[in-house]
Amino acid sequence: MKDTPARLLALLSLLQSPRAWPGSELSGRLGVSPRTVRRDVDRLRELGYPVEATKGAAGGYRMAAGAAMPPLLLDDEEAVAIAVGLRTAAGSPVAGIEDASVRALAKLEQVLPARLRRRVAALGTATVPLAEPPGSSGGVRFDPEVLTVIAGAVAGRERLRFWYRAADGPAERGRLAEPCRLVAAGRRWYLLAWDNDREDWRIFRVDRIRRPFATGVRVPPRDPPGADAAAYVRSRLYALAPTYRVRATLGLPADEAARLLGAAASDITPAGPGHCLLEGHADTVEWLAARLLMLGCQVEVHEPAELRAYLRALGTRALRAAGE
Repeated sequence: MKDTPARLLALLSLLQSPRAWPGSELSGRLGVSPRTVRRDVDRLRELGYPVEATKGAAGGYRMAAGAAMPPLLLDDEEAVAIAVGLRTAAGSPVAGIEDASVRALAKLEQVLPARLRRRVAALGTATVPLAEPPGSSGGVRFDPEVLTVIAGAVAGRERLRFWYRAADGPAERGRLAEPCRLVAAGRRWYLLAWDNDREDWRIFRVDRIRRPFATGVRVPPRDPPGADAAAYVRSRLYALAPTYRVRATLGLPADEAARLLGAAASDITPAGPGHCLLEGHADTVEWLAARLLMLGCQVEVHEPAELRAYLRALGTRALRAAGE
């Protein structure tokens, strides 16, 4: 291999495998002399790649961990495997890696050759995920392609056009927006964007976005409200969610009730021997009723009225189920 740049790239690709390469094997792979291999290794070191040399029967050259990750050189099979893995992570998010998997997938698909993009798309089309078991708390399903298009528009600071179905209606409406950030909240995704039609910030649920495409119109960056996109989305979602003020007397000591409910100490105060007062807020009466009944103690609900009504209906259904 006489072309020095091509030979250096080939050498770098070999060294990125998790093993030590004897100099004789590298020279055979590259079709050059061991002396040329040594010179090429020195060139890689000069470029900042941390190539280590070890002696002995099991010695050779290998890439060590450095201060920065060098560019990865992938063959066709490796590129397809990574793209499929990232698609899986984006479509069925694992807590903590959703955002990173979408960003990485957007970068990878941008540079994949057409032949590899077709293979990745074919695998995605032919694969059917196993549905969530009955009773499981699965999240909202969405198309990873939508995420990658949005992520690319965020990174490229491009206006995005898409169709959106709001919660209060089945009809989809065309929207034009300047995407700011994707925010992952558990197994649900939100897009924080500047709505060009309404000239204000809006939060869009990604699972309700259809047919997004970047318009190619670049826009200057906008700082998210409060300079923190995640905090803004969280505050808006909490502000829009229905909440109930809860007051209930529990037949438990305060410390025991706090331990079982996982509640803050400020939400529970002693109310006589073996009793305490629970005061706080809840998003749903169904969730709160289940938590209170599972305590296995006497409970007297003072408010809200919705919780008392739900408990009465639940008690009636329980008695019917028991044949009484």
